[in-house]
Amino acid sequence: MYDLETRERTLALARQGRSLNSVSKQTGISRSAIREWQVRPEPASTVALCSRCAPEPRPPEDTCAYAYLLGLYLGDGCVSRLPNGSYFLRIACADAWPGLIDACAAAMRAVRPYNRVYRVQRQGCVAVTGYSKHWPCLLPQHGPGKKHHRTIALDAWQQRIVDSHPWHFICGLFHSDGCRITNWTTRIVAGKPKRYEYPRYLFTNKSDDIRKLCSETLTKVGVEWTTLARRSEPFTISVARRASVSLMDKHVGPKY
Repeated sequence: MYDLETRERTLALARQGRSLNSVSKQTGISRSAIREWQVRPEPASTVALCSRCAPEPRPPEDTCAYAYLLGLYLGDGCVSRLPNGSYFLRIACADAWPGLIDACAAAMRAVRPYNRVYRVQRQGCVAVTGYSKHWPCLLPQHGPGKKHHRTIALDAWQQRIVDSHPWHFICGLFHSDGCRITNWTTRIVAGKPKRYEYPRYLFTNKSDDIRKLCSETLTKVGVEWTTLARRSEPFTISVARRASVSLMDKHVGPKY
């Protein structure tokens, strides 16, 4: 049986507009097999291996990885449909954070261990990509258009995972659409200006629903936050109080 990587590489050749005969000659794979893969790219033995498609739906096996991946998806991810009926999850990770790229790929593999994960280099970022017909089962928030143009709400089973692993979810959100920065200000001390620096976490997202998910989860773990309006648009959640920043440093930390 051919693995998914071989199938995807072969289908990529066919999607270039080449004939099945030429692809078959280059790869040594029969035309009938390629024709079948165009309908179902996943090996038959892995198609049914989806916890949400089971007779009794259940959460993914690795709920910690799922909570983190869900946060990444809501920040910088998208689920798209291929012509053959399969789907791919793509999460954009900036080149500046190789640790984030590795963590994203590891989470994707943990949630869908029977599917390959690819790293596609783009200008300034790496698109961590996984192919599976089951991404809509695992990420029911997918849909046409941008996330801030549609309602984003967690299913009950997703909310239970977030409640069980809030810090993994928060970490995914801040690793995608957030950052840890150092702010500074000056004060007059003994008649002279003195510079003070302090750390702050920021999460920026245009979706009211996603910001609400973020802020509610922060509140549940004891992190104080405020809304920071930039250009009169309240799209940013700020965490600046010392105790709350210490909590974020312990469980999230800066991207690397």
